Amino acid sequence: MHRACPVGAEIQPAGVHFRVWAPNHLRVEIQIETDPPIALRSEGNGYFEGLIQGSVAGDRYRITVDDSSPLPDPASRFQPDGPHGPSAVVAPGTYRWTDDGWPGIRRSELVVYEIHIGTFTADGTWQAAARELAALAELGVTCVEIMPVADFAGDFGWGYDGVNLFAPTRLYGAPDDFRDFVDTAHHLGIGVILDVVYNHFGPDGCYLAPFTRAYFGDDGNEWGQGINFDGPLSAGVREFFVSNAAYWIREFHLDGLRIDATQAIHDRSTPHILAEVTAAVRQAADGRATWVVGESEPQDSELTSSIDTGGQGLDALWNDDLHHAAMVAATGRREAYYTDYAGSPQEFISAAKYGFLYQGQWYSWQDKGRGTPALRHPADAFVAFLQNHDQIANSSHGFRLHDVTSAGKLRALTALLLLGPWVPMLFQGQEFAAPVPFLYFADHGGGLADLIRAGRRDFLGQFPSVADAVRSGIMSDPCDRDTFERCKLRRDETPERSAIRALHASLLQLRTSEAAFRMHDRHDIDGAVLGPQAFVLRFFERSAERFENDRLLLVNLGGQLDMNIVPEPLLAAPAGHRWSTIWSSDDPAFGGPGVFPVVRLGGWCLPPEGAVVLAPQAGAWRPS
Repeated sequence: MHRACPVGAEIQPAGVHFRVWAPNHLRVEIQIETDPPIALRSEGNGYFEGLIQGSVAGDRYRITVDDSSPLPDPASRFQPDGPHGPSAVVAPGTYRWTDDGWPGIRRSELVVYEIHIGTFTADGTWQAAARELAALAELGVTCVEIMPVADFAGDFGWGYDGVNLFAPTRLYGAPDDFRDFVDTAHHLGIGVILDVVYNHFGPDGCYLAPFTRAYFGDDGNEWGQGINFDGPLSAGVREFFVSNAAYWIREFHLDGLRIDATQAIHDRSTPHILAEVTAAVRQAADGRATWVVGESEPQDSELTSSIDTGGQGLDALWNDDLHHAAMVAATGRREAYYTDYAGSPQEFISAAKYGFLYQGQWYSWQDKGRGTPALRHPADAFVAFLQNHDQIANSSHGFRLHDVTSAGKLRALTALLLLGPWVPMLFQGQEFAAPVPFLYFADHGGGLADLIRAGRRDFLGQFPSVADAVRSGIMSDPCDRDTFERCKLRRDETPERSAIRALHASLLQLRTSEAAFRMHDRHDIDGAVLGPQAFVLRFFERSAERFENDRLLLVNLGGQLDMNIVPEPLLAAPAGHRWSTIWSSDDPAFGGPGVFPVVRLGGWCLPPEGAVVLAPQAGAWRPS
């Protein structure tokens, strides 16, 4: 009998086949609706299986192990009433996919857009989100990253406390609605990856322990009990997670995964569980190009090394260093985990050339070295961002970048983000300066809610600028539904928001149309500091015989910078050419004050809080 996954309920020609992992138990029974329980056969290896004839898609069922009360299936494909309710049989094979020609992720064109389905639209559903995909494609987005959807307790939440890892949450619609979303995205040229949490289970609605405590390791992390990937009975645990990764790719045609908090995934085995997960993604894609990205707080660059050389084979890692440097440059504040950053021009040059800023150096905030060497990693091994779900929420009011910096710095930093050699990522609403916050929210009550509130207060208390608001009780209650509702995007147009969207669209069009900005080799870019808050990045277009296709990105986050002495070879135009401005963040179409010449008689002049792109133009220099 063929099964797609080793566990769970799967439809067969003669009924539904159930397979359950429950080591150290003697009896496992399936109860469908109100029918009498039916015993499964023990395979003698901790697994129990059986075909129930007459069972069909939509049937709701529970499982009992020995003398336990009825429980939801650990590998349930759908929980119509949430984690505490019965599981439902799902028939994925009946969905009519229309994306046969989809090749998968186009890595050289990646522009990522992070989405929380529950707040991306007013309705908070897959269907509503799918209606917005055409606008993202028009903007220039090529991949959406979905925050976790494994079902969790409550009526709202970020999704990082999931407990049914195979069941897309009922809060956003049915499983086929998720498939429709992916199918629609592929037809628009957009890939879809899913954020998965493989380091802990949520605190409410997790029924794994009655089946076996083997799921849980001896160590814990800041979110709960860790996962047993290398202890007794860990083979079954590893199979559960590896098959889960493959399941999302195979059954929902996803194009990859974003793996949350890899530093909390502990495994002393060879191969490491992350290497097995990555390999499972590739195999399940069956020829489609995939993309696996990780979050690594300690910046372990070996995660992106090949499995053959002892790495885990991931494609890229989030680069918090660039975000932290940008936030210091944007706000002037150096506190908490921003302490070890200056927001200096050299930091941005180094990030463009080498990815992580900390690759083992001393890091005073943690009182230890931070990061591992990554000098040989390609630029597209790093995902850069100015905003993401965590960083926006790490304030008392969920401020977005446009709330805490000037309009000029916002435009200039956006130019750096979207033209840089890394993989750029936007967070939902960033492209039009959304007028809503993004706060932490989780629908829990009682003592668990009190723990969540206390944990949030403690975390935000590390920021002196936020601590007073926290002590004063101004902080939004994460367990209040109003906190969740306030985060839902509003797309009402204003001239300011239209200008910011035009800025993003223009930069992404430039990234696509200019060959120099499509390069991802660190040898194709160099940079120089031009002033206390100004720098230049020169993008070399390697296919050109000379330098006619080079581009300069000049960024100035300070006041007007007049340079009458310019002994910097990166500013030299190719022979027989002069520099000409082809893009400026000061363009009135983007809300800027107007464009003025950068190269002038006797020197250069960088506009205040702005960014410009220069291209060689045939002919000798002449005054503007």
